[in-house]
Amino acid sequence: MDIRIRPVPLHGAVTPPPSKSQAHRLILCAALAGGRSVIRNLAFSQDIRATLGCVSALGASWTEQESGVIAVDGIGGRTYSGALPHLDCGESGSTLRFLIPIALAVAGGAEFCGRGRLMQRPQKPYFDLFDRMGIKYEQKDDRLRVEGRLSAGEYRLPGNVSSQFFTGLLYALPLLEGQSRIIPTTALESEDYIRMTIQAQKLAGLSVEELPDGGYAVQGQRYRAMDVAVEADWSQAGFWYAAKNLGSDLTICGMDERSLQGDRRIAEFAALLGREGDREIDVSQCPDLVPPLAAMAALRKGDCRITGAARLRIKESDRLAAVTAALNAMGARVEEFPEELLIHGVSSLKGGAVIDCCNDHRIAMMCAVAATRSVGGETVLQGAECVRKSYPDFWQVYRELGGDFDVLNLGE
Repeated sequence: MDIRIRPVPLHGAVTPPPSKSQAHRLILCAALAGGRSVIRNLAFSQDIRATLGCVSALGASWTEQESGVIAVDGIGGRTYSGALPHLDCGESGSTLRFLIPIALAVAGGAEFCGRGRLMQRPQKPYFDLFDRMGIKYEQKDDRLRVEGRLSAGEYRLPGNVSSQFFTGLLYALPLLEGQSRIIPTTALESEDYIRMTIQAQKLAGLSVEELPDGGYAVQGQRYRAMDVAVEADWSQAGFWYAAKNLGSDLTICGMDERSLQGDRRIAEFAALLGREGDREIDVSQCPDLVPPLAAMAALRKGDCRITGAARLRIKESDRLAAVTAALNAMGARVEEFPEELLIHGVSSLKGGAVIDCCNDHRIAMMCAVAATRSVGGETVLQGAECVRKSYPDFWQVYRELGGDFDVLNLGE
């Protein structure tokens, strides 16, 4: 779907959608529990549908009771029998990396498939573990097959690739008899996401010990059914904060300031970028905030250096390159470096740009809010339907807030 945006500011009250990161975690806890769990305030983004499909393939089941409310009947202590299950992860990195250890624990492995750039994302921390443990794996094209059984013990892996590897192991290891330890061999990045995992597991009755050396210890335990609600998503709130900084009159509602989501830092960063002067922002603990931060930094007095962003090279797009290309096409001054961006603030952006969203939901939303401040023409976004990955009704909400755009073609 291509859309053409006219530059008008947004206005009104907006409540960001439910947290995709928390929803993944709650669904997995419910799927591994015995009995029926209820999860409220769920948004059916493409990534969440991928996780729901995968847990169904492993033997759990779910039904939508009412809008945004699902009941999940978990597998409890049952193990999957039969041929290795087929798990379609769509384009969701969380789904793939969380489910790899879980599938080994409950089914002896699985065959995974994905689309887009998903299967290009590195799995080496897992593969190095599997080599040591004798677990078979084969990755070819858009498919990955893993086969074997996890055993309790010590798991050592780097902390600077993705916290998702730690979350996957944290889910799987309590399903085993005995004690296990997960030890980071490098500094741990995006640690707040691991805290979110532990919080979800606590709601399901599990106990995870945080070790003095920065690792984690778990005993064999049982997940319990729960009745929980998904909180609002600070990652998606970032784009509305960006729109506010760019001059839109928005009230952002429904956010929990005590949330464990690492992207809650967006409120602090937005205030920082709302003042003139040079700034440096380290996003090693919250890399998903780079697109809205870049949009804010593009239109202000002063330079902004965004550091600690190397992992954005392996997202839905090469997100450092995609942010740079999109904003520069709109008249910004962004310099791209291997692990960071340097953004020189300008007074206005120019209309008339035609931008490829690179099949990246966060690039599309960044450009949408930046387009509210373009001058002298309209902005065309190609492939704007990619927002369905995380924020299915983004364009509807954008229009309700006064956003002015035409759909040029429906695309896929």
